[in-house]
Amino acid sequence: MDESGPSVVKTGTSTIGITFNGGVVVGADHRATMGHFVANKSVQKLFKIGENLALTTAGLVGHAQSLARTLAAEVSLFELRRGAQMTVKGAATLTANILSGKPHWVQLLIVGVDPDGGSVYSIDSAGGSIPDTYCATGSGSPYMYGVLEDGFSENMTRNQAVALAARSLSASAQRDAASGNGMDLAVITLKDGYVQVDQSEIANALIR
Repeated sequence: MDESGPSVVKTGTSTIGITFNGGVVVGADHRATMGHFVANKSVQKLFKIGENLALTTAGLVGHAQSLARTLAAEVSLFELRRGAQMTVKGAATLTANILSGKPHWVQLLIVGVDPDGGSVYSIDSAGGSIPDTYCATGSGSPYMYGVLEDGFSENMTRNQAVALAARSLSASAQRDAASGNGMDLAVITLKDGYVQVDQSEIANALIR
C-alpha cells in the first residue's frame, strides 16, 4: 500500500485470498511505503465488510479506507433491507460499480462465502472484476504466486489454506521491499463467519 500521490498507480503491498473446502482464507501484510521509504509498519489492509465478506486493499491509503467504510455500510444496509447476507458476487459487483463510476487508485480483493461456497474476486481500479479460486495482489504478488502455484490444491482443509497463505505472504516479505512487517489473516466460513487468525497460529505455520 502506497501513501504517495495519485499521479502514478502504485500497488506496493501484498494481499491474498485462497478458497478451501468450506470457506476462504484472506490476508495482507502491514507495510505502507512512500516510494522507497517505509512510511508505516502497521497499516490495516484487511477489512471485514460483513460477517461473510472481507476486503483487501493495495494502493493509496485514503482511497482504500474510504472504500472500506463505504462497502461496509452498503453491505449492512443490504442485510437490513433484505434480511439476508450479500453474496460474494454481489459484493464484487457493488465494488466494481463504485470503481467504474469513480476510479480509485487501488487494487482490491473481495473474498467471502455464501451458499455457493467460497469465492475470491480481484477488482482493478477501473472496476474490472475477475473471480478465481485463489488470487494475490500488489507488488509482492509474483513471489506469492510462486508459493501458491506449488502449494494450492482443490478441497484444501482450513489449516492447509491458512499455512499456505502465511507462507505466501512471508515469501513476499522476503523479496519485495514494499511488503512486510507482519501480516493479518482471517478465515471466513458460513458456520463461524469472519474469524481473525491468531498470530501464534501464523507463527506456527511459518516454522513447519
